[in-house]
Formats: sequence, structure tokens, C-alpha cells
Amino acid sequence: MGKLRIDPVLLEAAMFFIRRGKQVFLVGGAVRDLLRGKAPKDWDLATDALPEEVISLFNRVIPTGIRHGTVTVRFKGHSIEVTTFRTESAYSDGRRPDTVSFTPSIEEDLSRRDFTMNAIALELPLGRKVDPFDGEGDIRRRLIRCVGEPERRFSEDGLRPLRALRFAAQMDFAIDPPTLAATGGALQTIARVSPERIRDEFDRIVASPVPSRAFIPMEKTGLMALLFPELAACRGVEQRGFHRFDVLDHSLLACDCAARYGASQPVRLAALFHDIGKIQTRRLTEEGVWTFYRHERESVRLTGNILSRYRYPNGVIDSVCHLVGEHMFNAGEIRSDAAVRRFIIRVGEENLQDIYTLRMADAWATAGHEPPPAFLAPLTERVAHILTQNRAFSLRDLAVTGRDLLAIGVKPGPRMGIILNELLETVIDDPAQNSREKLLEIAVNLNRRYS
Repeated sequence: MGKLRIDPVLLEAAMFFIRRGKQVFLVGGAVRDLLRGKAPKDWDLATDALPEEVISLFNRVIPTGIRHGTVTVRFKGHSIEVTTFRTESAYSDGRRPDTVSFTPSIEEDLSRRDFTMNAIALELPLGRKVDPFDGEGDIRRRLIRCVGEPERRFSEDGLRPLRALRFAAQMDFAIDPPTLAATGGALQTIARVSPERIRDEFDRIVASPVPSRAFIPMEKTGLMALLFPELAACRGVEQRGFHRFDVLDHSLLACDCAARYGASQPVRLAALFHDIGKIQTRRLTEEGVWTFYRHERESVRLTGNILSRYRYPNGVIDSVCHLVGEHMFNAGEIRSDAAVRRFIIRVGEENLQDIYTLRMADAWATAGHEPPPAFLAPLTERVAHILTQNRAFSLRDLAVTGRDLLAIGVKPGPRMGIILNELLETVIDDPAQNSREKLLEIAVNLNRRYS
């Protein structure tokens, strides 16, 4: 690997340490990214300067983790996390060391890190590499390997096995067999990790180019059964018919396909969970065929439970569950203009592209190959045409309001809501009826009927 280009702003910040006679190294993910030819997303520095000394060097310093020797320096629009060289004691909470001890040695500091590819340091300003565990070699080999004994590393922080899987999915790296094998023995420690931290790693897995690179070893190590038992239970649930795969493989492939389409996070989550209700709704017909009638409803319930368990925002939960609930639409059955309008209303105009993408991913994962480009074209073209017309998709689009109904004698309350909804149904069936005169005439007749 050739000479690494270090950002001039980072080099300028490093000079504040050098002028005080302090060592300073770029460490962590930034070094790993540079060695992979990628631009670093953030900068972490390690130094023999004590936190108080770092604070004295810069004008803006935030004591983000000063107890563990870490501060955040704000310098020329950048946030730089700076940590004093340290060694660590036991992790009794399965997340943070009970105590840290500062050390003058960068090698000792690197020995506490999780994976060899993250245990490389570049001395600033010249970029001399310090790589005591052959992390650069592992990067060349595309291998994720723990520093030292995997069992010890994973017992220190239960999130590390999930991080290993995440890196595998993000970078298309293999996990060193002893490192992967240690995951099974760390399940009790992993179970103590906070839901929010698991959610953040899970989100990064789902956002990766091929999420199944993490999910397949996650299942084999027992981690899926621990964290997502609803998904793990889909293994061996056969579908047959048009389906080539069991429910779990179908779900993982659907998530991968959504990623290939560049789908948003809610679509990828919906692709992963859209069929998890099939276990509870599976029935065997007299002809020996499995059916999954209304499985989408059960999938919505289970998906909501999973996302709530991992503290997803309500807006995300609602979006994903809505997509899961609507994924079973049959484009061939949406024939009339009124049916198209009802489809738009049910899905939501703002969700149309997402539901198309989810349906394409579902179809791909059913047959095992990409559906033809025209797979949804008849529906999408009709939807696009309907959207160019004057139309009423909600009560606020009607040519009359509740105030207009009051003027013709409709009393406030449930009756008014019923009449307004019937007027909307009329306009959905025939948009030409959406004029004030016609709707008030219909409203008068409805009011008499309900009197």
C-alpha cells in the first residue's frame, strides 16, 4: 500500500502536540479506511498527552469521556476525538472498563483494541505505521480478526461480535474462524448490551451493500436467535409454489435485493421482516399446499414488537409497519381507475416508490432472479397518469367542507363525518362529481337518508 495522504487540517492539529513534545497518532477506523483507499469519515487521535494537557492546547475542547481519557477537540470545523494512551482493567458491565491507566506506549494502547484492522496507528506528522498485530496484512487478506484472544475481547464488550458482523457486511470481509466461534460463548454478555447500541449496529448492517453477509453468520452463531428470535424462527418454514426458498432465506434475499435497488432504511427493514408472520398463519390445505392467509397482519404486529424492543423512533416504526402491511398488493388486480385511486390512498402518495421497491425486492427473492423491468409497469404507469389529473384523495381535496354541510342543515357530529366520507368515496369512483354543486346535492340526499 502506497503513501497515505493525511488531511492538511489534521496535520495542522497534530502540530499543536508536536510543539509541546508530545506523541500523537492517527488511530482506529480512519487508519483502516486510509489503508483501504477510502476517505476517513472521522478522526481519532491517540497521544501521550494527558486530557488536561490536551484541553490546554486548543481553544474548544469538550470533555466527552474524560474519565476514560477522551476529549473532543473542535478544530477548523472538524471534531477530533483525542484519547490518552491507556490500558484497561476488567469490563464488569460488558461495555466499559472499570478503570483505565495511562501509559506512555502506543503499542500498549493498541493492544486493548477490538480487531487487528482497527489496531494500527500512524504517527503524525510523517505517517510512520505502528502495526503490532499485522492489521495491515489482515486488511489485505480481507479478514476480521480479534486482537489477542477473541473470548477476552468479546467478554469485555458484548457489542463487539455484532460489530464484527457489521464490518463483514460493510466491507465484504471474512471473519476469522476463531473470532466467529467466540461469538457463541459471548451470548450472555451480548444480552446485556443496551437496545439502543444493538439498534445502531443493526441499522449499519441493514444499510450495508449486502446485509446477508452479516445475517448468515449471525444465524449460525446463535446471535440471531438471541436478538431477533422472530426472524430466526423462519428457518425451515417452507413455502413452495412460486417460492424457491424457505421464509428466512427469502427474507434475507429480499433485504439484499432492496439494498441492490438503493432502497431507504425503512424499505430494507420492511423487506427483512415482511414475512415473519408466516409462521403463525401457516395452514396446510387438504391438497397438501401451505397457505399464509393474512400473514401481513401478523408480520406488522411482530415487526412493531421488534422495532419497539430496540427503541426505534415511532415515525420509523410506523413507516416500516405500513410498508409491511401493504406489501401483498396484486398489481394485476388493480384494473379500474377507481381501484388505482384507492391503491394510492391506501399506500399514500409519498410511499409509492417505496412500496414499488419493496414489491420488486419481494418478487426477486421469490423467484431467485430479478423480475423483468416491466414487472410493475402497467400499474406504475396508470398511477402516474392518475396523479396528473385533478383528483381527490382525502377529505381536504373535496370541493365542499364541513362548513358547507352545516349550511344545508347537516348537524355536527358522527353524521357529518359519515356524509363527508361517502362524498369522498363518490369522488374516488367518479372524479367528475367533485364540484360544489354536485356534492351538495348528494349531501342533501344523504342527510335525508340518515335523518
